[in-house]
Formats: sequence, C-alpha cells, structure tokens
Amino acid sequence: MAPGIVAEARQLVGAARQAFAGEPRPRALLADCARRLDQPLRVALAGSLKAGKSTLLNSLVGQDIAPTDATECTRVVTWYRYGTTPSVTAYAPDGARANVVVRRGGGTHGLTFDLDRLTWDAPAPREVDHLEVEWPSAALAHTTIIDTPGTSSLSREVSQRTARLLTPEDAGLDASAANIAIPGADAVVYLLRRLDAADVRFLEQVGAGATSGDSGLSGPLGVVGVVSRADEIGAGRIDALHSARDVAVRFAGELERTGLCQAVIPVAGLLAFAAATLRQQEFAAFEALAGVPVDELSAALLSADRFARADIALPVPPDLRAQLAERFGMFGIRMAVTLIRLGVRDSATLAAELTSRSGVDELRSVLDVQFAQRADQLKAHSALTVLARVLTAYPSTVADQLLPRVRTLLADVHGFAELRLLGRLRTDELTLPADDLAELHRLIGGSGVAPHLRLGLPIDTAPDQQRAHAVAAVRKWRARAKHPLADQLTITACLTAARSAEGILGPLPG
Repeated sequence: MAPGIVAEARQLVGAARQAFAGEPRPRALLADCARRLDQPLRVALAGSLKAGKSTLLNSLVGQDIAPTDATECTRVVTWYRYGTTPSVTAYAPDGARANVVVRRGGGTHGLTFDLDRLTWDAPAPREVDHLEVEWPSAALAHTTIIDTPGTSSLSREVSQRTARLLTPEDAGLDASAANIAIPGADAVVYLLRRLDAADVRFLEQVGAGATSGDSGLSGPLGVVGVVSRADEIGAGRIDALHSARDVAVRFAGELERTGLCQAVIPVAGLLAFAAATLRQQEFAAFEALAGVPVDELSAALLSADRFARADIALPVPPDLRAQLAERFGMFGIRMAVTLIRLGVRDSATLAAELTSRSGVDELRSVLDVQFAQRADQLKAHSALTVLARVLTAYPSTVADQLLPRVRTLLADVHGFAELRLLGRLRTDELTLPADDLAELHRLIGGSGVAPHLRLGLPIDTAPDQQRAHAVAAVRKWRARAKHPLADQLTITACLTAARSAEGILGPLPG
C-alpha cells in the first residue's frame, strides 16, 4: 500500500516540476516537496505555554538536547534532526545563517542556546526565523522532531509561529500564489495540561479537512494527544499517574468523539527524562532514603522546599535532595523509593521501572504504530497536499491535468482513509458494538500494520490460516455495511475495514 502511494506521489511531483521549470517560486516549493519524500518523517510537538514540550522531547530522545528554560530559544520553532556531530544553526526568514553557541548550565539546568550574539553570514543583523539542531541520536535517524512555541503565548506573534507551521492560512482553494504556505509537519503530538476551548480550536484547525477526506488542503493527518506533566495532576502522590490516566480517559473521550486525536496518553515527561539519565549517585541517594521510616520520609516529602531544607535530618545532603526534587519531582522520588523498598537492587532496573511508569514507553508504542509504521503514507499525504496547493495557486498551465488525480488520491487512498477513521472510532456517531469497534480498530492498523496484528493472530500463524481469517473478515464487514439500519458513517467504516482485510489477502498465497 505505502510504497505504491509514495511512488505515485513522487511521479506526480516530478511531472509538476517539469511543468513549472520556468517558474522559480512553484519550482522551489515542489523541489522541497520532492525532498520531503526522501527525508525522515516530521513530527511536531505542540501545545500551550509550559505544557512540557521540550522536556518530552528530551525524554523521547533520551538525551538533554532541548532547552527547557523560558528563554528566547523556546519562542521560535526548533527542528531537531540527525547529524553526525552536534550543531545548532539559526536561520533568518531570507535564508541567512548563523552558528549558535550552546551553553550547558550548572547542576540540572541543561542546555541554553545563546541567541544574543549571532554572527550572520550576511552583512546586516537578522531576526531569527527558526533554529535547526543536528544531533547524533538514534531516535532522530528516522524521525525529525519539531519543537514549537506555546500556542497560548502572551505574544500573538510567538503563537502564530506554531500556527503557521501546522495550519497555514492559505489552506483555502483561493490561495494566492504570493502567499502560498506549506504545512511543515507530517504528524503532531499535542500536549495538554487541561482541555480548554483554545486547545479544541487549535486541534480543529490542525485537523481541518483531514477527517472528512476533502481535497487535502489541511494540516497533518496524524494527531496524538498527550496529557503532559501527568505526575502533577495528582500533586506528586504515588498514585499520580492513576489520576492522570483518569484525566486522559476523559480527555480522550471528549477529543475522540470529535475525531481530533487518534489516541490520548498520560506522560510524566520529567520522570521519563530523569529515568533515562539516572546517575549512580542518585540511585545511592534513593537507596539511603528507602531506609528512612515511612512516616518520617512522608513528612519530609510534603513539598520540594521542605524536602531540600538543611534542618530536615535525612541521610542525603540537602543539595543532592534539591537536585533530586528538580530532576525527578516529588512523584518520581516517591516512586523510586517505593520501588527500592519493593526489591529493586540496581540503577538499571530502577531506570527501566521508572521509565515504564512514566508513560513514555506507551507513548513510544503509540507513536510507532500511528506514525513510524505509516511514515510513507504520512509523508505522501504531506507531499500531495503541497502539490494540490501549488496546482491550485498556479492555474492555467499544463500541470492542471494533474489536479484531479491528486485530489482523488487525497480523498480515496485507503491508507489515508484508515488514518482518518482511527481518529473517529470513538465518536458518538459510529454505531457499532464495543467488540466490533475493537476488531475494527485492529483491522485498520490501530495496533500495528503487520497482517498478523491486523487479524489479531500470533506472529507465527501459518499463511493459510491468516488467509482464512482475512476472508472471514472481508465477508463480515461487507455484510455489516449492508445492514439496512446502518448510517453512512458506519457504512464507510465497515467498508474501510473490509478493504483493509482485502489488502491483507494480496500478499498471501492463494
């Protein structure tokens, strides 16, 4: 499925580039479009101010590469790409470049990008349009991560930088050639601390057209929600993530009923990053704290300030306690001490346990299923969206003949239909029993795109058995689609499931 759509997208873009060979602006847009098909998937982290985007980025990468303090660098879009050597480059709107000095703060303060003294490769000072960070991280080899400014910044211009990246204002069919813009991301991870009208409005902008299968003049096709800083929801208590999961279920219900997110996951990003970078000195401190009587330690952990006070007698120096509080938070400290009391005996095991409890492993799994396994489809959707915009903005050329096919692909390609449906499975409009919804979710790739995962079978299931299950699924879902009381959305969902099952049959021996 995916290789076919990528190959056709590449052919269509190539044909358009030939048609616009004498037009500099569309030629440049289409050249960028062609490059994107061969580059890693672009995933943007978005959300309100102080939602924890940079901390989550560090936890996903497993390294301290994104500044988390509220400096000027968090007010511009920053691209994190794979590179053999670390480097940070500032770009001006006109393409001028300047190397950025990276400073590492003392203690737990991480990195800072110094934007105050930039030497541009052009004669006059420039405003910073965006930053590009190259870093030798395996996590960036197949995915470029884009850290965006807060969507609720006090500065409207700062918030608009994120909006321009994800929801270009020229998305309408009457886009003018001069103002044509391109969505910069193929997929979005949207961080929520609470669900308010501003979040819903922004998600509606991101998904405009994506769930309806229109001509593709929309933002990114894949959107996953994250209840960020989840440990703070329960005030740092040991059951904080249980409280956060309840909140995530509520958010998921509200968002998925509107089709705005394909999944909503609670994540304690601070704990995830601290676990990924756990130091032996910190493990020894947790071991020492685990030996303190429960009531005594509980009293000391009433707040971060109290925990770090010099007059509180604990077997860990106050400065190290302050570091633990800043890096792990109260929830992380309580969880680490509890795990050691329950039998964890080494730092590697503790790091793995804390990582698991932070929610980041679940998020990685969802990102793998929803984004990584569908990377070609998501990139093809972005490329075809760009192509549709260029063809619409520059009419009356021989390239006009390409537009009907582009629009047909955006509306009808089955992989795109699966992604749109994943975002609508829990809408109130879809009238199917819970068991059927679960099977439908699996068939359209909600648990992975491998045939055995779609069919809910063990990986070593014989091909003839897989075929039998796929045939049964085709028959079942085509029959469901013919039910006389089925509404149009349910009919479409059932036919999508049937087509997914038919797609499984293709590679299997007959």
